[in-house]
Amino acid sequence: MPDTLPTTVIEDAVRQVLASISGDLSMRETQLLGELEGLGQEIARAKREMAALQVHDINANHIPVATDELDAVLGHTAAATNEILDCCEGLEKLADGLAPEPAAAVAAGGAPHHGACSFQDITGQRIAKVVSALKGIEARLGRIGERFGTVVPVAPAPPAAPVTQGRALANGPQMPGAGTSQADIDRMLASFD
Repeated sequence: MPDTLPTTVIEDAVRQVLASISGDLSMRETQLLGELEGLGQEIARAKREMAALQVHDINANHIPVATDELDAVLGHTAAATNEILDCCEGLEKLADGLAPEPAAAVAAGGAPHHGACSFQDITGQRIAKVVSALKGIEARLGRIGERFGTVVPVAPAPPAAPVTQGRALANGPQMPGAGTSQADIDRMLASFD
């Protein structure tokens, strides 16, 4: 037997009990009726809350998009950090061929950047925790959706705002392959001439 009963089984039991009550009700039957009515209201409230959550939409769209965006942040910060560190190494190599005083100045200018790049490791750890939490939420919502999936109606997604050329360009950094190409940007800028 499962650890929880489907809501349809509970609703059917309530209907059967109510149908079996006839004539004058005793105090105990009245109390039972009140409890059953409260249970029915609780089930109805839970269904409304589940419908409002739109679990399927959250799991299908919002959480995957959020985790993809966070993964992109990790990728971009790692790439930027590596580029900074490569520049610092280039400066160190350049310093080797300079006179002692300029070499010391170049080395001193690059050294702080090495330590500052530790931000990437710290942000990476924190973002990984957020991604892990989102995946945990996604799994729990998935289990809720499985348990109540046949009961919870999924509201249709609101229509998306029309994408104009300006709107397409104003959405910030895009996932690889999803953004506006440089050629499109060049064409738009050329249209202002």
